[in-house]
Formats: sequence, structure tokens, C-alpha cells
Amino acid sequence: MLKLADLRLLLIAVTLFGGAWPVTKAALADASPLWFAVSRTLLGALVSGLGLAMMRQLSLPSRQDWPAVLGVGLLQLGLFFALTHLAVALVPAGRTAVLANVTIYWLVPMSVLLMGETVSPRRWAAAGLGLAGVAALSGPWAVDWRDPDILLGHAMLVLAALLWSCAIIVTRRFPPRTTMLANLPWCFLLGGLILVPMAIVMEPTGGIGPASYWHAALIGCIVAPVGTWAVIEAGRRLPGAVSSVGFLLAPAIGVIVSTLWLGEPVGWDVIIGGALIGASVVVATRG
Repeated sequence: MLKLADLRLLLIAVTLFGGAWPVTKAALADASPLWFAVSRTLLGALVSGLGLAMMRQLSLPSRQDWPAVLGVGLLQLGLFFALTHLAVALVPAGRTAVLANVTIYWLVPMSVLLMGETVSPRRWAAAGLGLAGVAALSGPWAVDWRDPDILLGHAMLVLAALLWSCAIIVTRRFPPRTTMLANLPWCFLLGGLILVPMAIVMEPTGGIGPASYWHAALIGCIVAPVGTWAVIEAGRRLPGAVSSVGFLLAPAIGVIVSTLWLGEPVGWDVIIGGALIGASVVVATRG
């Protein structure tokens, strides 16, 4: 039985993460991708750490917590952020929001094979509807696949979704003793340990300019700590079929925001894709 509190976490996660990609795309006008990702992880560590310290709940992870902390910190925050922030410089923000959140490619079969989870026929149907919506939103027929940058960007996003799915499986297979909220600062710091060396090597002259300060503050201080906590808990608590389908709401939100704010084109593909994803979420939660 699905709990309303878990579905609320899912809604918080997809709203924040869906709107984050257009903001990130806009920030790259005066910021380099990896340094922006660094700001996201380090500000997330600072804000979540200060919040826990004020509540007198800041402490080192226990031995039982470390598998989940390592999975989230290295896979979901470090490598996922690296791949997606590099890809958003090559791929439109709406398309990035779509493909980066398609854990359904990986999470449903991984939940069945690795977790022994049973997926009902209705939820398999929901997954099919969700994938059809993703296909419509991403519009592969409108992409110049001869462009090596386009190919690279899409490959990075598909790999990023796999890494996120692996992080979800780790947190479910090895549940932490304390809450993931209490472990969040250490997850962000681990992500920063991957991103900072990458940024130094790959973007030695990069950084974040004044025009992107507010973007970095919004993403690092609100989306990173609150959205990451919500997405970790939703992925850990909900069945794989439900969470992976639910995460597809994030790309729908990202496409809408990209259209309204960045002026990215909207057509029947967006309308049909959004409708299919919405229907898939309804079917999954009732399955």
C-alpha cells in the first residue's frame, strides 16, 4: 500500500529537480558546467550541515550508513552531476530534464533482478506509457544524430540515469541506520571529492560569473539539499516501478519551465508526451 507521505516526497522531488535544469541551462551563460556542479554539491553540504548543526543532529555516519552514503555521494551526486552538467551544455535543457530522469530504463528491471520485486501487469503498463511519453518528449526524430556533440550528450544522460538507478538500489539493499537527511552533508562532500578534481582538470579557466550567482544560490541552497533528500527517500521507500515512473514527472515539469522561461519550442510532441507521462503516474500509483 502506497503511503501519502511517500508520494508527497516524490512530488517535492520532481518539482524541484524538474525546474532545476532550465535554471542550470540559464546559469551556463556565465558559468562553466563542472564548476556549477561543484557549487551545487558544496553549497548543498554547507546548507544541510548547518541545518543539522542548528538542530544538534550533525554526526558522522555509522558503519551501517556508509553503503548508502557512498552510493548516493559517489554515484548520484558526484558522477550523476558531472555527466548531467556536462550534457546540459550540449543538449537543450528540456531534453536534459527528460533523459536525466529516465531511471525507468534501468530501475524497473534492476528492482526485479536484484531486489526480487514483483511488478504487477498494471505497473508494467504504466512503465510502457511512461516510456512512450519520454519518446514523445525527447523527439528523437528531430535530432541531428550525425552531430558528435549530440550523440555524446545523449550518451552521458543515459549513463547518468543508470548511475542514479544504481544509487537507489544501494539505498534499498543496504538501508541506513539513521535517516538520509542526517547523512546528506557527507553525501554532498563525497560528491564534491569527485567533482572538484574533475573541474580543476577539465575546466582550469572555468568558474561562476556574477550573472549566475543567484542561479547557484537557488540550486545549491534549496534544490540540492531539499530536492536530493526528497528524491533519495522517495526512491528508497517506494516500489521501483512507482518511483521510476513518478520521476518522469520531473522531465515534464522541466520541459514546461524550459518552454515558458527559455523559449524552447513547444509542439504536439510535448503535449502528447506530458499526457502519456501523467497517465503513467496515475496507473502506477493505482497498480
